[in-house]
Parts: sequence; C-alpha cells; structure tokens
Amino acid sequence: ATDVASKGLDFANVQHVINYDMPDDVENYVHRIGRTGRSGRTGIATTFINKANDESVLLDLKHLLIEANQKVPPFLAELQSENEKYLDLGDERGCSYCGGLGHRITDCPKLEAIQNKQASNIGRRDYLASNAADY
Repeated sequence: ATDVASKGLDFANVQHVINYDMPDDVENYVHRIGRTGRSGRTGIATTFINKANDESVLLDLKHLLIEANQKVPPFLAELQSENEKYLDLGDERGCSYCGGLGHRITDCPKLEAIQNKQASNIGRRDYLASNAADY
C-alpha cells in the first residue's frame, strides 16, 4: 500500500507486513507496520533496505527499534550520526539536546516547545512596549 493508504486502510488479523521499500521517513514506516499486531496481538514487519536509503531515516529507524525494545539488526546498530558520536548515555544514545531516543535534535519536541515559548515571549514583549526605551 502507498503511504497515504497505509494510514487509512485497516485489515483484520494481519500478522506480517512486508515493505518492499523503506519509507522516506519513520512516521510513514510506523503507519505501514501498524497494520500488524493490533489489539494486543503480536506481528512481524519485514522491510527491505538498501544502500540508496537515506542514512538519517535509517538512524531514526534504529532509535525507534531501541525505544520499542526490538532487536536492532547489526548493520543498523553500527550506524552513528555525528551527534551520537559525542553523546553517550550509558548504553543508549539519543537526542543531543534532551537525550531522548527516536529523534534527532532537529526534531526535538522539548527544544521546539522552548523555542516556541521564547518566540511568544518576544512577541509579547514587543506588544507591551510603550516606547523605544522598552526595546
């Protein structure tokens, strides 16, 4: 199924999903494999990966598998981003800002929340300013 269809189709009792290509992002991967293992049941997802796949997507997949306590294939376990080479939290690796697994600093929800709050405060300060001295 296409990535669009994978979000809307629901087939009962799917036990094995085979992806003949790796999606362009991990969110679509999750939607694709979400067709299996529903309602507390287990399922299997097989994805064919090759050297043409974007390394950042493969790094996201590695972190997703770690977060889900799934077996990480050796070729994925060996992949490291530049940030991961410097960040080591025990035996786990993650975002260089918050230490969370499954995302990179460019996608960090905690950092984004702080940046949004700071931007909101700047707008508020500008709105409340009454003269040039307030800037």
